[in-house]
Amino acid sequence: MSFRRRGTAAAVALAAALSLAACGGGDSSDASTKEDTAKKKDVATGGKDFGDAAAKTAALGTDAAPGQFPRTLTHAMGKSELKAAPKRVVVLDVGELDNVVSLGVQPVGYAPSEGDDGIPGYLAKDAGAPKSVGTINNLNLEAIANLQPDLILGSQLRAADKYDELSKIAPTVFSIRPGFTWKENYLLNAAALDKTAEAKEKLAAYEAKAKKLGEDVGPNKPVVSMVRYLPGKIRLYAKASFIGTILEDAGLPRPKNQQIDELAAEISPEKIDQADGDWIFTGVYGDAKATKKDAAQGNPLWKNLKAVKAGRAKDVPDETWYLGLGVTAANSVLDDLRADLVK
Repeated sequence: MSFRRRGTAAAVALAAALSLAACGGGDSSDASTKEDTAKKKDVATGGKDFGDAAAKTAALGTDAAPGQFPRTLTHAMGKSELKAAPKRVVVLDVGELDNVVSLGVQPVGYAPSEGDDGIPGYLAKDAGAPKSVGTINNLNLEAIANLQPDLILGSQLRAADKYDELSKIAPTVFSIRPGFTWKENYLLNAAALDKTAEAKEKLAAYEAKAKKLGEDVGPNKPVVSMVRYLPGKIRLYAKASFIGTILEDAGLPRPKNQQIDELAAEISPEKIDQADGDWIFTGVYGDAKATKKDAAQGNPLWKNLKAVKAGRAKDVPDETWYLGLGVTAANSVLDDLRADLVK
């Protein structure tokens, strides 16, 4: 991945109607033929411009020199000027929370996922005590304004409809979307905080750690399958996802049906045999009882999977493997993988 950042790119126009549920993309609505629609019906896609989001985010940022203020940030919704180094930062999603905390910044406000308990456990020690500003899908603008922030960090996909109001409260810098663009988002957030060099160091350390994990697993690498249970759907996470980028960085192979340039493939409990691999790591979003996990894992097809019979199917923390969306979570995932795959 290139760490070079250019600040002269034009802002990216994404469809504001895109929705994102539990870090997953909505179904694409622009298929031009019935054949295309049929192909995509079981695939969780990110919608318009999904595949280009990482490259477009990498073109955002600032030309300001380290320590230089005022500085202008080019971002997904336009340009924002920061007159001085930010000291009161509000973050609108867990990815931005991970990003700022990893750079030694304790935000004054934070919007967790719907139904979340607040600060993720893996960040609680270093995040301080940010005030609630609603949730990612229901922001409380009054609460944000009351915190008197001097920088707001979020994404176009989450809060494009609130951008104008937010930018009247404080300079607001939006990435295009959360997810597989997490590295590019990190550098964009770091540019706003004047911490680009530190962010680059942390990304380089993460990438070296991922490479070392792949080397230590050895030449006969197991095929890793990623399954996540959400209300109303079961997803096999693919390449264009947070966990997908981590597995690729470590050089860990995936089942063929997860080697697609999409967020995930969606299956029914009756097709849980499509989740097989040498290892199966499962996450659950929210209350497991609200998902189809019991139906899927009660199916004889699940019990006959080679990974299940070998005792190589296990639950993993959803808050890091799927919801983390930052370098701290990514390093935690690498630690979990090492504990299971390196003997």
